[in-house]
Amino acid sequence: MTLVLDSPTLLWSIGKSDALSSAALDVIKDSDNDILVSAVSLWEISLKLSVGTLVIGSLEIQDIPYYCKELGFALIPLDPLDALASAHLPRKAAHQDPFERMVVYQCIRNNYTLVSPNKSVSLYKEDGLKYIW
Repeated sequence: MTLVLDSPTLLWSIGKSDALSSAALDVIKDSDNDILVSAVSLWEISLKLSVGTLVIGSLEIQDIPYYCKELGFALIPLDPLDALASAHLPRKAAHQDPFERMVVYQCIRNNYTLVSPNKSVSLYKEDGLKYIW
């Protein structure tokens, strides 16, 4: 299975946090799964750090790619066609986060499974999203 970790799941994985659900931890630890991190999530982390809405403790932001590599997570870019085609993702009143919407769309379009604690992403199951938490 190919998984995409959203921003909190990525940070919790790096920090070995007990905030990860047992289901999330199981699929992340399963060596048969490919784990991906979208450039969109890295951009979200950077932006939230710069405006002060996210604190990541002693973790240095520039070290995140290093930790991804050490944990066997592959970094994926935002494909321009995905960026443009994401306009077709239906709007959900309970879910407006633009970063998460883009990652949701990347998962749907590429048949990836999203690993996220945000229960509102489950609204996209009817649109083809596979989701674990």
